[in-house]
Amino acid sequence: MTEITRREALARLLAGAALFAAGCGSEGSPQPAPTGSTLASTWRDRGGTGSLSAAPGEVLLARTELGPQTAATETLATLAHVTDAHVLDASSPARVTFLDRLGAPFESTFRPQEALTAQVLAGAVRSIRALRPHAVIQGGDLIDNDQANELTRALAVLEGGTVHPGSGRHGYFGVQSAVNPDPFYYRPDLDAPQHPGLLRRSAAPFRSPGLRAPWFPVLGDHDILVAGEIAPTPTTRALAIGGEALWELPPGLTLPPGAKLTGNGSPDGPPSSSLVNEFLAEALAGPKVNVPVDPARRQLDATDVVGRLRTASTTRTATPDRLDYTVEIGPRLTLIVLDLARRGGGSGGLVAPDQPAWLAAQLDAARDRWVIVATHQPIAGSVGGEQILSVLDQHRQVIATLAGHTHRNRIDPRTTPAGGYWTIQTASLIDYPQQSRGLRVLATNNGGVAIETWMLDHTFGGDLGTISRQLAYLDAQGGRPGGFAGRHLDRNATLYRER
Repeated sequence: MTEITRREALARLLAGAALFAAGCGSEGSPQPAPTGSTLASTWRDRGGTGSLSAAPGEVLLARTELGPQTAATETLATLAHVTDAHVLDASSPARVTFLDRLGAPFESTFRPQEALTAQVLAGAVRSIRALRPHAVIQGGDLIDNDQANELTRALAVLEGGTVHPGSGRHGYFGVQSAVNPDPFYYRPDLDAPQHPGLLRRSAAPFRSPGLRAPWFPVLGDHDILVAGEIAPTPTTRALAIGGEALWELPPGLTLPPGAKLTGNGSPDGPPSSSLVNEFLAEALAGPKVNVPVDPARRQLDATDVVGRLRTASTTRTATPDRLDYTVEIGPRLTLIVLDLARRGGGSGGLVAPDQPAWLAAQLDAARDRWVIVATHQPIAGSVGGEQILSVLDQHRQVIATLAGHTHRNRIDPRTTPAGGYWTIQTASLIDYPQQSRGLRVLATNNGGVAIETWMLDHTFGGDLGTISRQLAYLDAQGGRPGGFAGRHLDRNATLYRER
């Protein structure tokens, strides 16, 4: 079978879309909801041609695996969960886009929509503002490559004000530039679907409305590790602020024989740190491209990232270098955040030795308040996760866990002797379907709870958000073929839990 590049896949899908559009009118098509709520409308490829258009929304489906469907008596809290924004510096010479040529599991090192991550996060912020939540849970991987300018950009989006998404002298100068003769990458000025001037527009300053609600950060692997996999080294730090970039796969560079790739199921990072280091060492001896330098691209230590997140969100933690903390949301709901990010490298979650006991103490202190536990990596897939699950399984007040990292919408019940709880995963903003999640916690008349949860489409003003969503959908290595949108039951549902 002859392999095709992402650029060629985009062109083929768009050719089919153009033929379909030529024979079909748009009369009677619904308009996308300005709030982004998928209860009102969502996006569908209704003709199967690769072209998205607004479609009717999805109702809430009742899920009764942990309790009977029961009438609600009051709202305890309205929450939003936005995760895996991967706000990135698409011009950074520290990125390893050239590894995408090797296919799985390197495909997340380049995406055709990657220059628009700040705008997509701003669109998610607009949707969340319309929800008017009591609290927002920022679920980790807020940034992509552990760079100071990425974090400054992402925090500006969350806090509100002017956002500067470009970097370097030109705003954008990277593998998607028209000056790059390499046909492997999608270049919007040259390749189908053409969007002339898109890269210039992607680097233009814009204003974000800001969340205007209390928000609580969760630490992700990409927040503190280069490409979400390796702790910064002198080599990676020099690359980030230097003037040479690797755009092409050096001749003869292949996977080492017997190389073992990461096996944690995460789609959001390259393989193991040792493998990446070997690749970098060999690649740096090959041809490089001169790029404009930008000292704001400096890579951060984990303590720096945690400190900036704590300050920006006014979050109080027991120690300055970790994001383990508890916060009360309203009179009857407690949020517990666990930091599972590995400081030494590796994208999978890792439970610290003192976390199970700390968690048990927090649950005991919550008494009769309902509890939601938030992590970046799903607990079940983390090293030591069984210890955390064992603690949660013993406490009746735990009603849900929230996670990101997999870039996938998924909801599963976990049955325990104490009554059970829902494990909820939310899709990313960088891969299709580019959604965040709304949640409404309700008291029910049998003394239990119900969690209404539904997806939120981002609503960035103008066409940049729409272009990003369309490119993400067309990405042959992205969330659409990966099934990241999940089932209807993983997106819009009411989750019942009896007392």
